[in-house]
Amino acid sequence: MKAVEFNSGKLPNWCPGCGNFAIWNAIKGAFAELGINGKDIVNISGIGCSGKMLNYLRTYGFHTLHGRTMPVATGVKLANNRLTVLINGGDGDGYGMGMGHFVHAIRRNLDITYLVHNNHVYGLTTGQASPTTDRGLKSKSTPHGVIDEPLNGLLISLSAGATFVARGYSGDMEHLKNLIKEGINHKGFAHIEVLQPCVTFGKTYSYEYYDSKVYKLTEEYDRSNYADALRIIQEEDKLAIGVIYQTKKLTQEEMLPQISHTSLFEKGVNKRDITSIMDRMG
Repeated sequence: MKAVEFNSGKLPNWCPGCGNFAIWNAIKGAFAELGINGKDIVNISGIGCSGKMLNYLRTYGFHTLHGRTMPVATGVKLANNRLTVLINGGDGDGYGMGMGHFVHAIRRNLDITYLVHNNHVYGLTTGQASPTTDRGLKSKSTPHGVIDEPLNGLLISLSAGATFVARGYSGDMEHLKNLIKEGINHKGFAHIEVLQPCVTFGKTYSYEYYDSKVYKLTEEYDRSNYADALRIIQEEDKLAIGVIYQTKKLTQEEMLPQISHTSLFEKGVNKRDITSIMDRMG
């Protein structure tokens, strides 16, 4: 399929200039260049502007409750581990309501790719502070300024044992497309945080803001060096984009004997007589 063939036919209604347009096109480009058919892809979305992504992609999809992308994605992957599972969620969806599920999905090392659209704000509900909003910033929910420290999602991911930790930028669509391709090809849990300006409600974090901070990791960078990854993720004056850390571990699918060589879907359903069980319960 060509990138354009992944258009669902519905026109996106994000605000003009929203970073989601670039993410949308990067995803389609990644699918096309990897040669994956839409029928073999399941896009799981949370609540928020990022959650609309599945409406505009010609793939299978599931729109979950707020913060509940991981349980659904886990079920999909365990039922049919032949599928490519992509999650699109926001910083509020994943790092707020979904944080507990996020950490345990990392522990399982399921072979899924998680894109976190980080715009530092709850954009769909018109501008409340999110878990990643910087301290002191005023918003609808914090009129006197945020008093909490901002959460570093990549630092949590790395410390929890994620096997692929990366950061992209919607202002560099080609780089982001290649990053998504690497995440999908990675065997294990791939966490890609995407710096994505909200041009309507998150104007502090504008394209100009990111353009002055973003830099690309070089080809010489050793992505297997945990100490370097830890240092880079905690940089404040500049923001690295690229694969920050990558390692190899067995996925949960490989460790489960029931699906290590085939999927549950391919096994079908074995009919069993449960009359005796029902009689005992009745």
